[in-house]
Amino acid sequence: MHTPVYLNEVLEGLQVHSGGMYIDGTYGEGGHGREISRLGGKLLGIDLDEEQVARTRESGGWKVEDGNLKVVQGNYADIEQIAKENDFFPVDGVLLDLGLSMDQLNRAGKGLSFKKLDEPLDMRIQKTGNQSAADLVNASNTDELYEIFTRNSEEIDSWEIALSVNRATRVKPIKTVGDLIEAMGTFGASESIKRRIFQALRIEVNHEFENIEKGIEGGYAVLKVNGRMAVITFHSLEDRLVKQWARKNMVKEVVKHLSRGDRTAKFESSAVLRIFEKKI
Repeated sequence: MHTPVYLNEVLEGLQVHSGGMYIDGTYGEGGHGREISRLGGKLLGIDLDEEQVARTRESGGWKVEDGNLKVVQGNYADIEQIAKENDFFPVDGVLLDLGLSMDQLNRAGKGLSFKKLDEPLDMRIQKTGNQSAADLVNASNTDELYEIFTRNSEEIDSWEIALSVNRATRVKPIKTVGDLIEAMGTFGASESIKRRIFQALRIEVNHEFENIEKGIEGGYAVLKVNGRMAVITFHSLEDRLVKQWARKNMVKEVVKHLSRGDRTAKFESSAVLRIFEKKI
């Protein structure tokens, strides 16, 4: 397990203390959550990835530190409902870490990494219900692909890429990561462009922006008065949604940590931590 981003800053910002109640809405490998539990906090962990939750339970990670930690499968967009179903509210703190773990990126079979050319272009964190990225690409026309790419990545060459991909799908359906990169034509040679296009498709397939909006609303709702919510974003589009929510609801952040260039992974260098305190 790698060291989670902003571990100490999250623990300090949420003012984690023994006996406090906390929800990690994006539990993942449990880097933040296990430390909250180790410090004596009672934690409800939520993760959308069924495979990740299964591995956590198999390892005994769903009940450690004298029962201080419980992990359930679910979408953090439903955090308020999940908290009430588990009789776990109001809480002292909520954490939403919006980045994918390295385990998810490297795990075979989902097509989340543009480096794994033979993997199916799936991208679904939760297999049931959602349309795969391949199905989405094959079913979309040029205008629809352009909208997906621009809205979810702000790629400046979105129109040309959408046009190239749509032309390719009319010759043969896209099935794998390699198929998509080939369909991107000359744009597929650029790592930065591939990263943005894959981000755009992943966001669309998993409804990430809608989840962020619902998750922040629900996370704030389950806080006690003076409770705190920590949100970690990894690109400007996510961070924009968080700031828009705060302005709309007149919620002031009490702590902010901007990105640092000394992170191990490239995506971690853009991480921003914002912590909000509930006043009413």
